[in-house]
Amino acid sequence: MENLGVFSVLIPLSIIILAIITKDVVVSLLSGIFLGELVIHSFHPLEAFIALLDGFVGLFSDSWITKTVLFALLVGSIIKLISRSGGVDGFVNYLSQKDKGIDSPKGALFLAYFLGIVIFIESSITSLVAGTVAKPLCDKNGVSRAKLAFVCDSTSAPVCSLIPFNAWGALLLGLIVTAISDKVIAGEGVPLLVESILFNFYSLIILVMVLLVILFDINIGAMKEAKAVPFKEKPIKEGTHRSPLLMVLPLVVLIAMVPISLYYTGDGDILKGSGSTSVFYAVITTLIFTYVYYLIGGYMKHKEYFSALYEGIADMIPIVLILLLAFLIGTVIKEIGTANYIATQMQELHISITLLPALVFLVSALTAFSTGTSWGTFSIMMPISLGLAGTFDLYIPLMIGAVVSGGIFGDHVSPISDTTIISSMASGCDHIEHVRTQMPYALIGAFFATVLYLIFGFWM
Repeated sequence: MENLGVFSVLIPLSIIILAIITKDVVVSLLSGIFLGELVIHSFHPLEAFIALLDGFVGLFSDSWITKTVLFALLVGSIIKLISRSGGVDGFVNYLSQKDKGIDSPKGALFLAYFLGIVIFIESSITSLVAGTVAKPLCDKNGVSRAKLAFVCDSTSAPVCSLIPFNAWGALLLGLIVTAISDKVIAGEGVPLLVESILFNFYSLIILVMVLLVILFDINIGAMKEAKAVPFKEKPIKEGTHRSPLLMVLPLVVLIAMVPISLYYTGDGDILKGSGSTSVFYAVITTLIFTYVYYLIGGYMKHKEYFSALYEGIADMIPIVLILLLAFLIGTVIKEIGTANYIATQMQELHISITLLPALVFLVSALTAFSTGTSWGTFSIMMPISLGLAGTFDLYIPLMIGAVVSGGIFGDHVSPISDTTIISSMASGCDHIEHVRTQMPYALIGAFFATVLYLIFGFWM
């Protein structure tokens, strides 16, 4: 259906506002989905309700969604198994004994920051690994989980977009090459993508900001009220193995299997690999490895292993429900024409072309914020941005950077974003608290990014 004018934006915004007010993401998403279906089906409640149910079930017809759901559930199992085996405690104890610098408030956050940068294969894995590893150290050293969630979230999608040797790079390169093939712009895809990294201002700024926040313990807005979770050190039973390898080796397997799977699913080209399939293969391989490693080493018994595996799946069910609802709201938002409305309004603005990079950044941010997806924003805004660049002879890498930067920022602050949700989960932080506490930092980063796009818009 055609877009509903300003109501196309009001419906997703109402979800976000309701989530912040009620602090209940599930209820907010369900309400927004039902409201959208109600509008789509001419305000027939029964038809809207049936469409909601059918839409929810229909999500599983897409293999990538099913694999993503299984990935999320099984990652919960991996986290639970690592914890139950004593691997997390062993890692914390090892760091406490070997490096006093890491076993400190700054050290705990620096560990999360470091992991967030070096694990650039997939944003979800980045957040999950950094949160899982650093959470016990943060609790032990009195660091709030809200601040940990901020570090994890700020070094997931931003880093993946800055080091595009992953599925992110494949998507962006595909969009650029398509525009070149359609003669919308001229140039070579890879050089344009690489050069655009310099203009991904929000991602660069937020990484620097996180570093400063860690170094100088900067607390802004709601972060001042965030409290640390009391650390309860579990007693180590005599004879119990507490090797840090119990945690390190499964994580190494998990991380290493992603590029291997991308290479396999891409028929030898890692940039053409399937991200959802690769992370699914990675968690399955990791679970097989942990089963063999833990049982042969005597760290767990067969029944203990599967008990932990099932508990891990159960822990992830609320998160998976939110993810599924986030996917469904994306479908509803597409049907009510949110993105089309935003794009149309951007094209109809009669302003100086020097302002277009800043405008593209802000509209991309609004799109990602409303839809909760950076990838969807890239797919929508990149053709528009490159079309404007070709029409008005604008600097192409700058326009590419503006789309990517805006999509990252909007996704970063959106309560319905999967990366925001996963960062909350991995850090053990209340989801709405995470959104509230990181918002001021993100807005500051966005302000400086906007200023830079204005400057470079006039300069280039």
